[in-house]
Amino acid sequence: MSKKIIVVDDSQTVRQQVVLALNQGGFTVMEAVDGLEGFDSIQKTPDLALVLCDVNMPRANGLEMLESLKQAGYAVPVVMLTTEGQPQLIDRAKKAGAKGWIIKPFKADLLLAAARKICGT
Repeated sequence: MSKKIIVVDDSQTVRQQVVLALNQGGFTVMEAVDGLEGFDSIQKTPDLALVLCDVNMPRANGLEMLESLKQAGYAVPVVMLTTEGQPQLIDRAKKAGAKGWIIKPFKADLLLAAARKICGT
């Protein structure tokens, strides 16, 4: 049974790169285009193993989604996948429960290794 991961990013190119990397690792990957859609999909998918989430997105950004998940009591691991590297953003994400922070552009093998470690595969 493959583990389910959702990638929440407004860039179709980034979502395609993530899906390609994780599918090769045997994961089932879902997609969402912003924090609102991501939050909705996470609520509807109780067996998610991991959320990969951008910071800068329209409607609801990744940090807002992360904080909403925490307030709603969701314990799914979240790794931020973003071009942002500002310490205050990383600190805010950690306080909201993020398990990691990967800077784009990412290396597919490192992303896959991080996903395997967090998902226990």
